[in-house]
Amino acid sequence: MARPMLLVGQPLLAPIIPLLAARYDVIALWERPDANALARVDAVIWAGEFVLERALVDAMPRLSLIACFTVGYDGVDLSLAKARGIAVTHAGDANAQDVADHAIGLMIAHRRWKVGGDRHLRAGLWTIEAKTRTASMGSARLGIVGMGAIGVAVAERAMAMRMAVRWWGPREKPALPWQRAESLMTLAQDSDILLVAARADARNRGMISAAILDALGPDGLLVNVARGQLVDEDALIAALRAGKLGGAAIDVFDPEPTDPARWVDIPNVVLTPHTGGATHEAVAQMAQMLLANLTAHFAGAALPSPVT
Repeated sequence: MARPMLLVGQPLLAPIIPLLAARYDVIALWERPDANALARVDAVIWAGEFVLERALVDAMPRLSLIACFTVGYDGVDLSLAKARGIAVTHAGDANAQDVADHAIGLMIAHRRWKVGGDRHLRAGLWTIEAKTRTASMGSARLGIVGMGAIGVAVAERAMAMRMAVRWWGPREKPALPWQRAESLMTLAQDSDILLVAARADARNRGMISAAILDALGPDGLLVNVARGQLVDEDALIAALRAGKLGGAAIDVFDPEPTDPARWVDIPNVVLTPHTGGATHEAVAQMAQMLLANLTAHFAGAALPSPVT
């Protein structure tokens, strides 16, 4: 019996090819497989933040599974997959705890002046006459946009730090112990820190708009660990330049990788290169979830982490 054929979509997924090759035949998209090779593909291994073009799907008539190595799957056209009878899986909550840690780290790095203080010291600006004061984490009002696994994990950590937590999302979640705001605008108005942890889709692009940033205000901090396209990046940069927003701590950008020149002279911002969920432990768990989804799919069993 022939082994299933997998197509690995992005070079960043190249390290998992040996793991896959032990069980499957594998080809890489960046090696430009011809039409005959694509016609034999049974499953695609994809990084969900990248768009999976319809033309590529059309070129794979045997395709029965799109397995996102990542937790996110916003680059996959779910309507197209459903129409073609193609199952879609993702990594579930494999990196939620690490992303939550990173989000808290970004808040602390900005609010307690960790990055700025490092630069200040290295530049020889620390004197005995003056010491910079920062804002405490305790009693800070944290607003969380999107209360999935990452949002909940951040809220739990924030409570331990004595922060006041509220949230907003498009759907009520009565089981949660934290109060849901009436609207995103209300949440921004009532927050010192606004964390973006929502799942991205076509409907919420740019949801953190100039109006939301104005509502957060000149003392507010925006933190984004979700997807870059959820924030109007031009409006964010304009607000930081004008002092209409107190600061930003950003792990995700639109597009990625971001142009470093775009941020050279932007004040009051802490940046990390989309490393929130990139721990050794989380990546290992994502790999195991990928293998579990592949095994179940080709055995005709229930998928461990389907996208529904």
